[in-house]
Amino acid sequence: MSQLVDVAVIGAGPAGLAAAIKARESGAGDVTIIERADSPGGLLNQCIHNGFGLFYFDEDLTGPEFAKRFVEKTMDLDIHLALETMVLDLTPDKEITACNRRGIVKLNAKAVVLAMGCRERSREALMIPGTRPAGVFTAGTAQRYVNIEGFLPGKEIVILGSGDVGMIMARRLSLEGADVKAVVEILPYSGGLIRNEVQCLVDFNVPLILEHTVTKVHGKERVEAVTIAKVDGKLEPISGTERVIPCDTLLISAGLIPENEISLKAGVALNPLTGGPFVDEKRETNVPGIFAAGNVSHVHDLVDNVAWEGEIAGFYAGAYARGKLTQKGRKVEMIAGENIRYVVPNTINTEEAVVLYMRVNEPNNKVSIKVGEVVEKKMRAVKPSEMVKVDLSPEDLSRIAKGGDDKLTVHCGRRRKE
Repeated sequence: MSQLVDVAVIGAGPAGLAAAIKARESGAGDVTIIERADSPGGLLNQCIHNGFGLFYFDEDLTGPEFAKRFVEKTMDLDIHLALETMVLDLTPDKEITACNRRGIVKLNAKAVVLAMGCRERSREALMIPGTRPAGVFTAGTAQRYVNIEGFLPGKEIVILGSGDVGMIMARRLSLEGADVKAVVEILPYSGGLIRNEVQCLVDFNVPLILEHTVTKVHGKERVEAVTIAKVDGKLEPISGTERVIPCDTLLISAGLIPENEISLKAGVALNPLTGGPFVDEKRETNVPGIFAAGNVSHVHDLVDNVAWEGEIAGFYAGAYARGKLTQKGRKVEMIAGENIRYVVPNTINTEEAVVLYMRVNEPNNKVSIKVGEVVEKKMRAVKPSEMVKVDLSPEDLSRIAKGGDDKLTVHCGRRRKE
């Protein structure tokens, strides 16, 4: 027999917890979170460093502290947490099939929030040549080993990719006594937040080698060294620039992929630029009643934004479950223009204030973000690793509505001399 719930949230990370809380607060009766791990919080539980909640709580918290506040609120609101439960299938009719120690579980939900987060790119995804010895880890796996299991993955470390987790692990491993030989980045700029580059690499004298990549892994039983080489404008290794770095461990921090296998089963359309679902301002996908938020939608740099997007999805999922979700205004499609990689949400309506999340293709200084001819936001600097947010007020949307356009292009260009 299937259990009927108002809102089912798949994933108990920050997006899922925030969505469940907001759905319950908005009037949804039975809210259930389905989580495959044995505890809620997602990856926040292994992020023991601070820097979380600076915007959401106006406090400097560790990952577990940030998660704890949401977990406690779910308990206060009597939200059901189905832990150690793995979702196997999701239909367009919002029927969920999952399994746990008791067997197969089926739920029929009036609304579903997808909040499965993302996964790391592996060595196989990057197709790094060489042998297959022990000592090759993703940065997130190494983070769990050190912070949760109390296990040091190696003593002489090379990190491929300057994503935030990679740079944070450079600091963490240095504090544990490991020798971090270098962080190797294929692009001409770091792939994470500026604050992490300064606090985790510069402050700990960890070399950041830009425009290089790992071209070979050496070793039979255990990693013995890696070969790195400079890359050209097409990111291809340049012959003759190779050099060998002795090490016993290679950590890979080369990007994240939204977890959307379950989304595809439900017929959710995915955006090839983000790897996540196409969503509107309510975070509703193309399948009515199925919403998406957080890193399952597009990869974020700050957990504060993940939580805020979770709240949006949860609020409207709750409204949908109660039959209160109505379409207002006119739909307008957001188009990525000059130096804009993507914009989320993909469509907006012209009645409610909305925040646009976007990433640029290339770093630049003294730029203007323009949304059609309606909104202009001046910024000192932009870079691909840092999310850009642009607020559209009711007044902005009113001007958009009067313009009559069904598409708006977002551009990021250098400002004219002022």
